[in-house]
Amino acid sequence: MKKYNLFLAGQWVTGKQYAEVTDKATGEVIAQTAVAGEAEVKQAVDAAEQAFQSVSLSPYERYAIISKAASLMLDRQEEFAVLLSREAGKPIRDARGEIGRAYQTLILSAEEAKRLTGEMVPIQGAPGCGNRMAYTKRQPLGVVCAITPFNFPVNLACHKLGPALAAGNTVVYKPASATPLTAVLLCEVFQQAGLPAGCLNLVMGPGALVGDLLAKDERIRMFSFTGSVPVGKSLQKSAGFRRVALELGSNSANIVHGDVKDVKEVAELCARYAFTNAGQVCISCQRVYVERPIYEKFCLAAKAYAQTLETGDLMQETTTLGPMIAEKEAVRIEAWVKEACEDGAKLLTGGTRSGAYFAPTILTDTKPGMKVICRETFAPVFSIMPYDTIDEAIASVNASTYGLQAGVFTSSLEIAHACAEKIQAGGIIINDGATFRMDNMPYGGVKDSGIGREGPAWAIRELTEEKLVVFNFS
Repeated sequence: MKKYNLFLAGQWVTGKQYAEVTDKATGEVIAQTAVAGEAEVKQAVDAAEQAFQSVSLSPYERYAIISKAASLMLDRQEEFAVLLSREAGKPIRDARGEIGRAYQTLILSAEEAKRLTGEMVPIQGAPGCGNRMAYTKRQPLGVVCAITPFNFPVNLACHKLGPALAAGNTVVYKPASATPLTAVLLCEVFQQAGLPAGCLNLVMGPGALVGDLLAKDERIRMFSFTGSVPVGKSLQKSAGFRRVALELGSNSANIVHGDVKDVKEVAELCARYAFTNAGQVCISCQRVYVERPIYEKFCLAAKAYAQTLETGDLMQETTTLGPMIAEKEAVRIEAWVKEACEDGAKLLTGGTRSGAYFAPTILTDTKPGMKVICRETFAPVFSIMPYDTIDEAIASVNASTYGLQAGVFTSSLEIAHACAEKIQAGGIIINDGATFRMDNMPYGGVKDSGIGREGPAWAIRELTEEKLVVFNFS
């Protein structure tokens, strides 16, 4: 069985302990990964700090290295995709898609390395400053800690590593314990691309151990974290005055107004967005509010689509639904659905479980206080609810502690504008679902959905310090 080691100061380092990684579809142990302890975490931060002080890469050199890493990853796309499919439980088609997106994310990041611009400050417009000149410039923060989730372990890692390195920072990278294998491959391609030793360091292990050790190290100047609300809030508290970027999930809502051109098309799109990656997407379609005149038609079309999804061998292109990340998560959502049904919700389709697989599930007659509505399901489950007025729909969308993205389907410019203005979310997607995301757009939420924005151009703003320079020529 292959063992995957830590990457510290440009060297692959064995661990005192190793953890098992399983194939999420079969439960088979497919690899072992080194677990970092206190000494290894310190070594990683030491290496990152030393590299930040000693390595001086020009913006062009950063661009060249990140671009080469992207190309090397694309050259190994199938290797990445197969490993991703096994460790994350993704159908191979989806895994290949993620690697393609990760490539684009790194290319976007590389380009941003060449765009670290400041601006002239019109200081001469102030009295007595006729002989002065001022401008701003952006400089790296120092050591950045990237903590990534299991659901998109390659692309979301690239959303953190790419901008951090493009900005001139050094990185300590901690992947999710369930999906650490592709993290090793990412470090390999950066090493092969010529990234100097210490600029990227990989530590693996449970968040309760490794994450806590990282949070306590004051030399880390920023934490970029994607994960649960409780862990994110705990990290923010530990960080103190240090910067954090937190993407903490959602229970994304969509509004479907009665004036949409094709009800069936919108229903199928919402269902597809709900079941992609077994619903384990932060902006997965979880709540759909449908105007009452088209409600029944929408429900029937969504149900019909859900019943077309196929499980099976993840390596087959025809497989469209994989397992959840662990059987305990499937057991959890099974209990949530059962609880909702006992409280009056109706099961339109699905609701069954086989090991870690949970059938595509649609609920109706749900109530605001049900877990499937007010919490993040992170499972292939969504609810459809009717509404009578657009104000009622907007109020229902906003009745959530989350606010990552929302989708609005309508032919009315007036309604679209009202939703864009009134819905409390980091992104409002008009005539597409809340699940829509391109890697070059700003991405982040409000309320419990987090702090800060991803997307290379916007992430770099968080990952750099703005410095003012003033010249006195008198």
